[in-house]
Amino acid sequence: MGCLGGMFRSALKTRVPRRLSCVDMISADYPLASWFLAVSTTFFLLVFALPLLLMPLRWARWFGWAPVEGNTDLTVYFGRCLGGVALAIILTTVRYIPDPRGQPALFELIGWVCVAMVGVHVWGALRKAQPPLETAETFLYAGVGVVALWIRFRMLG
Repeated sequence: MGCLGGMFRSALKTRVPRRLSCVDMISADYPLASWFLAVSTTFFLLVFALPLLLMPLRWARWFGWAPVEGNTDLTVYFGRCLGGVALAIILTTVRYIPDPRGQPALFELIGWVCVAMVGVHVWGALRKAQPPLETAETFLYAGVGVVALWIRFRMLG
């Protein structure tokens, strides 16, 4: 049933709830894969998914964008859509932190998302249509994508 299921099952038997710790969340067999998922999901949740979902224009200003004045409904809509998709991927991924081998396709998904984001950011940089911080993100996505695919194909098989 996995690490979390065992924790709840043992808590029900003894009727003494046990606190979930980071140790319970990290796979003993694949700790690097678990830590990668834990750190990357936390980072992307706090820096991208929640801010885009809840306050897309403020997030844009933080990253150096100067939102066009006037009707911003479409901008807010697309920002929230992207934040919602990111949140869905993160929430799905979090379930497999204790057992990263249980869903190796998640690492492929992370890799493909990063490939797409590198393409988007390179295109924006070539057109000089984005702030410098967005261009710098290209390296973040490239690094995360390479690590995700390395874990998937070298570590998890």
